[in-house]
Amino acid sequence: MADSDDEPIALSSHALAALQEFYGERNEHAEKFEKLKAAAEEQHDGQALSMDAFVEDWNESQFWYSDETATLLAKQLLGGVREDEVVAVVSAPSVFVAMKNLLNSADISSPKPKKVYLLEHDQRFAVFPEFVFYDFQQPVKLPPELKGAVDRIICDPPFLSEDCQTKAALTVRWMSQPSTQANSQATQPPPRLIVCTGERMETLVTKLYRSLGAKTTTYEPRHARGLSNEFYCYANFECDEWRFKDGKKGK
Repeated sequence: MADSDDEPIALSSHALAALQEFYGERNEHAEKFEKLKAAAEEQHDGQALSMDAFVEDWNESQFWYSDETATLLAKQLLGGVREDEVVAVVSAPSVFVAMKNLLNSADISSPKPKKVYLLEHDQRFAVFPEFVFYDFQQPVKLPPELKGAVDRIICDPPFLSEDCQTKAALTVRWMSQPSTQANSQATQPPPRLIVCTGERMETLVTKLYRSLGAKTTTYEPRHARGLSNEFYCYANFECDEWRFKDGKKGK
Protein backbone atom coordinates (compact mmCIF):
# COMPACT_ATOMS: atom_id res chain seq x y z
CA MET A 1 0.00 0.00 0.00
CA ALA A 2 1.34 3.42 -0.97
CA ASP A 3 2.24 5.80 1.85
CA SER A 4 -0.21 8.72 1.68
CA ASP A 5 1.22 10.75 4.61
CA ASP A 6 2.70 13.33 2.26
CA GLU A 7 -0.49 13.91 0.33
CA PRO A 8 -1.89 17.44 0.82
CA ILE A 9 -5.11 17.79 2.83
CA ALA A 10 -7.95 19.00 0.62
CA LEU A 11 -10.74 21.07 2.14
CA SER A 12 -14.23 21.02 0.76
CA SER A 13 -15.41 24.22 -0.91
CA HIS A 14 -17.81 24.80 2.03
CA ALA A 15 -15.05 24.38 4.65
CA LEU A 16 -12.70 26.60 2.65
CA ALA A 17 -15.31 29.35 2.38
CA ALA A 18 -16.01 29.18 6.12
CA LEU A 19 -12.29 29.40 6.89
CA GLN A 20 -11.85 32.40 4.60
CA GLU A 21 -14.83 34.11 6.24
CA PHE A 22 -13.35 33.47 9.70
CA TYR A 23 -9.97 34.97 8.79
CA GLY A 24 -11.65 37.85 7.00
CA GLU A 25 -13.69 38.77 10.09
CA ARG A 26 -10.65 38.40 12.33
CA ASN A 27 -8.56 40.67 10.15
CA GLU A 28 -11.38 43.22 9.94
CA HIS A 29 -11.69 43.37 13.74
CA ALA A 30 -7.91 43.63 14.09
CA GLU A 31 -7.84 46.55 11.67
CA LYS A 32 -10.69 48.32 13.49
CA PHE A 33 -8.91 47.79 16.81
CA GLU A 34 -5.66 49.30 15.53
CA LYS A 35 -7.53 52.35 14.22
CA LEU A 36 -9.30 52.74 17.55
CA LYS A 37 -6.01 52.42 19.42
CA ALA A 38 -4.46 55.13 17.26
CA ALA A 39 -7.46 57.41 17.80
CA ALA A 40 -7.36 56.84 21.55
CA GLU A 41 -3.64 57.55 21.75
CA GLU A 42 -3.80 60.68 19.60
CA GLN A 43 -7.00 61.96 21.25
CA HIS A 44 -8.27 63.64 18.08
CA ASP A 45 -10.96 66.14 19.00
CA GLY A 46 -14.22 65.40 17.24
CA GLN A 47 -13.15 61.98 15.96
CA ALA A 48 -15.92 59.52 16.80
CA LEU A 49 -14.94 56.30 18.56
CA SER A 50 -16.85 53.05 18.16
CA MET A 51 -17.40 49.82 20.08
CA ASP A 52 -17.24 47.84 16.82
CA ALA A 53 -13.58 46.99 17.42
CA PHE A 54 -14.37 45.26 20.71
CA VAL A 55 -16.04 41.91 20.13
CA GLU A 56 -18.31 40.91 23.02
CA ASP A 57 -17.12 37.95 25.06
CA TRP A 58 -20.28 36.39 26.46
CA ASN A 59 -18.22 34.11 28.73
CA GLU A 60 -17.06 37.32 30.41
CA SER A 61 -20.68 38.53 30.56
CA GLN A 62 -20.01 41.29 28.04
CA PHE A 63 -23.15 42.73 26.48
CA TRP A 64 -22.69 46.20 25.01
CA TYR A 65 -25.47 48.75 25.16
CA SER A 66 -27.05 50.00 21.97
CA ASP A 67 -25.54 53.31 20.80
CA GLU A 68 -28.77 55.08 21.75
CA THR A 69 -28.75 53.73 25.31
CA ALA A 70 -25.02 54.32 25.82
CA THR A 71 -25.31 57.92 24.66
CA LEU A 72 -28.41 58.58 26.77
CA LEU A 73 -26.74 57.23 29.92
CA ALA A 74 -23.55 59.19 29.23
CA LYS A 75 -25.53 62.41 28.73
CA GLN A 76 -27.42 61.95 32.00
CA LEU A 77 -24.25 61.16 33.92
CA LEU A 78 -22.60 64.31 32.56
CA GLY A 79 -25.65 66.56 32.94
CA GLY A 80 -24.63 69.81 34.67
CA VAL A 81 -21.06 68.60 35.21
CA ARG A 82 -18.55 71.02 36.73
CA GLU A 83 -14.89 71.34 35.85
CA ASP A 84 -13.83 70.34 39.37
CA GLU A 85 -15.70 67.02 39.30
CA VAL A 86 -14.44 63.46 38.81
CA VAL A 87 -16.40 60.84 36.84
CA ALA A 88 -16.04 57.05 37.09
CA VAL A 89 -17.47 54.46 34.70
CA VAL A 90 -17.48 50.99 36.28
CA SER A 91 -17.79 47.95 33.99
CA ALA A 92 -19.73 49.87 31.33
CA PRO A 93 -17.23 50.49 28.51
CA SER A 94 -19.88 51.28 25.90
CA VAL A 95 -21.06 54.19 28.08
CA PHE A 96 -17.44 55.29 28.45
CA VAL A 97 -16.93 55.35 24.66
CA ALA A 98 -20.17 57.31 24.23
CA MET A 99 -18.98 59.75 26.90
CA LYS A 100 -15.65 60.19 25.13
CA ASN A 101 -17.51 61.06 21.95
CA LEU A 102 -19.71 63.57 23.76
CA LEU A 103 -16.74 65.27 25.42
CA ASN A 104 -14.66 65.30 22.23
CA SER A 105 -17.48 66.87 20.21
CA ALA A 106 -18.58 69.37 22.87
CA ASP A 107 -18.19 73.09 22.34
CA ILE A 108 -14.89 74.40 23.67
CA SER A 109 -16.77 76.60 26.16
CA SER A 110 -18.73 73.66 27.61
CA PRO A 111 -17.54 72.55 31.06
CA LYS A 112 -15.79 69.18 31.17
CA PRO A 113 -14.98 67.04 34.21
CA LYS A 114 -11.56 67.34 35.78
CA LYS A 115 -10.96 63.62 35.39
CA VAL A 116 -12.68 60.56 33.92
CA TYR A 117 -11.86 56.97 34.90
CA LEU A 118 -12.87 53.70 33.24
CA LEU A 119 -12.77 50.82 35.73
CA GLU A 120 -12.74 47.68 33.62
CA HIS A 121 -11.49 44.09 33.72
CA ASP A 122 -10.97 43.72 29.95
CA GLN A 123 -7.38 44.71 29.19
CA ARG A 124 -8.27 45.63 25.60
CA PHE A 125 -9.62 48.92 26.97
CA ALA A 126 -6.14 49.80 28.22
CA VAL A 127 -5.78 51.58 24.86
CA PHE A 128 -7.53 54.45 26.64
CA PRO A 129 -5.45 56.52 29.09
CA GLU A 130 -8.46 56.64 31.45
CA PHE A 131 -8.34 52.84 31.93
CA VAL A 132 -7.93 51.41 35.44
CA PHE A 133 -7.86 47.63 35.81
CA TYR A 134 -10.79 46.48 37.94
CA ASP A 135 -11.64 43.08 39.38
CA PHE A 136 -14.87 43.06 41.38
CA GLN A 137 -13.42 40.23 43.49
CA GLN A 138 -11.00 42.83 44.87
CA PRO A 139 -13.42 45.75 45.12
CA VAL A 140 -11.09 48.35 46.66
CA LYS A 141 -7.80 47.29 45.04
CA LEU A 142 -7.71 50.57 43.16
CA PRO A 143 -5.53 53.69 42.97
CA PRO A 144 -5.69 55.41 46.39
CA GLU A 145 -6.51 58.76 44.80
CA LEU A 146 -9.95 57.37 43.89
CA LYS A 147 -11.03 56.88 47.49
CA GLY A 148 -13.79 59.36 48.34
CA ALA A 149 -12.96 61.41 45.27
CA VAL A 150 -15.64 60.62 42.67
CA ASP A 151 -18.64 62.89 42.06
CA ARG A 152 -20.44 60.98 39.29
CA ILE A 153 -20.59 57.20 38.88
CA ILE A 154 -22.25 54.72 36.56
CA CYS A 155 -21.91 51.03 37.40
CA ASP A 156 -23.02 47.92 35.52
CA PRO A 157 -21.89 44.91 37.60
CA PRO A 158 -20.82 42.15 35.19
CA PHE A 159 -22.74 39.30 36.84
CA LEU A 160 -26.27 38.88 38.22
CA SER A 161 -25.13 37.39 41.50
CA GLU A 162 -25.39 38.69 45.05
CA ASP A 163 -21.62 38.43 45.46
CA CYS A 164 -20.83 40.50 42.37
CA GLN A 165 -23.51 43.10 43.07
CA THR A 166 -22.42 43.53 46.70
CA LYS A 167 -18.76 43.91 45.85
CA ALA A 168 -19.47 46.36 43.02
CA ALA A 169 -21.55 48.43 45.44
CA LEU A 170 -18.62 48.42 47.86
CA THR A 171 -16.45 49.86 45.09
CA VAL A 172 -19.00 52.59 44.40
CA ARG A 173 -19.34 53.56 48.05
CA TRP A 174 -15.54 53.52 48.52
CA MET A 175 -15.06 55.92 45.61
CA SER A 176 -17.99 58.19 46.39
CA GLN A 177 -17.37 61.77 47.47
CA PRO A 178 -18.59 61.96 51.10
CA SER A 179 -21.73 64.00 51.66
CA THR A 180 -20.18 65.86 54.60
CA GLN A 181 -16.68 67.26 54.35
CA ALA A 182 -14.34 66.50 57.24
CA ASN A 183 -13.86 69.36 59.74
CA SER A 184 -16.68 71.28 58.10
CA GLN A 185 -20.33 71.92 58.79
CA ALA A 186 -21.02 72.14 55.05
CA THR A 187 -22.87 69.28 53.42
CA GLN A 188 -23.18 68.32 49.80
CA PRO A 189 -25.43 65.88 47.98
CA PRO A 190 -24.24 62.31 47.35
CA PRO A 191 -22.55 61.63 44.01
CA ARG A 192 -24.72 61.48 40.91
CA LEU A 193 -25.29 57.74 40.57
CA ILE A 194 -26.61 55.39 37.87
CA VAL A 195 -26.64 51.60 38.27
CA CYS A 196 -27.80 49.34 35.45
CA THR A 197 -28.43 45.66 36.09
CA GLY A 198 -31.06 42.96 35.94
CA GLU A 199 -34.61 43.38 37.19
CA ARG A 200 -34.23 40.38 39.48
CA MET A 201 -31.56 42.24 41.48
CA GLU A 202 -33.94 45.12 42.31
CA THR A 203 -34.43 44.37 46.02
CA LEU A 204 -30.70 43.91 46.59
CA VAL A 205 -29.63 46.93 44.52
CA THR A 206 -31.99 49.36 46.22
CA LYS A 207 -30.76 48.07 49.58
CA LEU A 208 -27.06 48.30 48.67
CA TYR A 209 -27.35 51.88 47.38
CA ARG A 210 -29.97 53.15 49.84
CA SER A 211 -27.43 55.43 51.54
CA LEU A 212 -26.80 57.09 48.16
CA GLY A 213 -30.51 57.51 47.43
CA ALA A 214 -30.78 55.15 44.46
CA LYS A 215 -34.22 53.99 43.35
CA THR A 216 -35.68 52.02 40.45
CA THR A 217 -36.45 54.28 37.49
CA THR A 218 -38.82 54.03 34.56
CA TYR A 219 -35.99 53.78 32.01
CA GLU A 220 -35.08 50.37 30.58
CA PRO A 221 -31.63 50.13 28.95
CA ARG A 222 -31.33 48.35 25.62
CA HIS A 223 -28.43 46.20 24.42
CA ALA A 224 -27.01 46.13 20.90
CA ARG A 225 -27.56 42.40 20.44
CA GLY A 226 -30.53 41.99 22.72
CA LEU A 227 -30.55 40.37 26.16
CA SER A 228 -32.94 37.80 27.56
CA ASN A 229 -32.77 39.21 31.09
CA GLU A 230 -34.98 42.19 31.80
CA PHE A 231 -32.75 45.15 32.59
CA TYR A 232 -33.46 48.07 34.91
CA CYS A 233 -31.88 51.45 35.44
CA TYR A 234 -31.48 52.60 39.04
CA ALA A 235 -30.48 56.15 39.91
CA ASN A 236 -30.54 58.73 42.68
CA PHE A 237 -31.93 61.49 40.49
CA GLU A 238 -34.75 62.11 38.04
CA CYS A 239 -34.39 63.70 34.62
CA ASP A 240 -36.19 64.16 31.31
CA GLU A 241 -35.48 60.52 30.41
CA TRP A 242 -36.81 58.86 33.58
CA ARG A 243 -38.77 59.20 36.79
CA PHE A 244 -38.65 57.05 39.90
CA LYS A 245 -40.81 54.00 39.35
CA ASP A 246 -42.71 54.37 42.62
CA GLY A 247 -44.26 57.50 41.14
CA LYS A 248 -42.98 59.78 43.87
CA LYS A 249 -41.19 62.77 42.48
CA GLY A 250 -37.71 63.25 43.88
CA LYS A 251 -36.59 66.29 45.78
